[in-house]
Amino acid sequence: MRENYITITESAQNYLNDLLSKQDNEGIGVRIFVEKPGTPSAECCMAYCPKGEEEPTDEMVQCEGFPAYLDQASVPYLEDAVIDYSKDRMGGQLTFRAPKSKVPQIDDNASVEEKINYVLYSEINPQLAAHGGNIQLTQLLEDDTVAILKFGGGCQGCGMVDVTLKEGVEKTLLERVPELKRVSDETDHSVTENAFYK
Repeated sequence: MRENYITITESAQNYLNDLLSKQDNEGIGVRIFVEKPGTPSAECCMAYCPKGEEEPTDEMVQCEGFPAYLDQASVPYLEDAVIDYSKDRMGGQLTFRAPKSKVPQIDDNASVEEKINYVLYSEINPQLAAHGGNIQLTQLLEDDTVAILKFGGGCQGCGMVDVTLKEGVEKTLLERVPELKRVSDETDHSVTENAFYK
């Protein structure tokens, strides 16, 4: 079955239908979403969704015997996703592959977080990779105008991190994401064993 980007194989539908039928909750389905979409730590999730607990903006996919609700914000990250079930010696395993879940996506309606992640993963991190470094957005503060970043790899504890932050990262982010007013670093730079410049 293929609908709304996602493929839920027949074996996965049969397995989920069997699982849901044991819940003793008429009309129960599943809700599919991506946590931290468009980032390296994106995670595809599925949860029970009792009837009436789906979000009004969810896209519904009718499966064999149950509804599957796709979180609207997650839909672009679920393109080409496949949920499959295969039996093995331990009973069986449900697998969830979503190749686009970690890929930043950007359009006119993108949130500040999505815009920042797009710039980090398409422009900034490829440059830092030459030094074995990377940066992640950890949170947004003050109505999404302050980005809190964490440096990793060769950037953590690096003697040039202040220059990298002010002259490179902050300058680029403020230019590309006009909603931002400030960028801050929460990294513990006392840990220097992987630092590119000590």
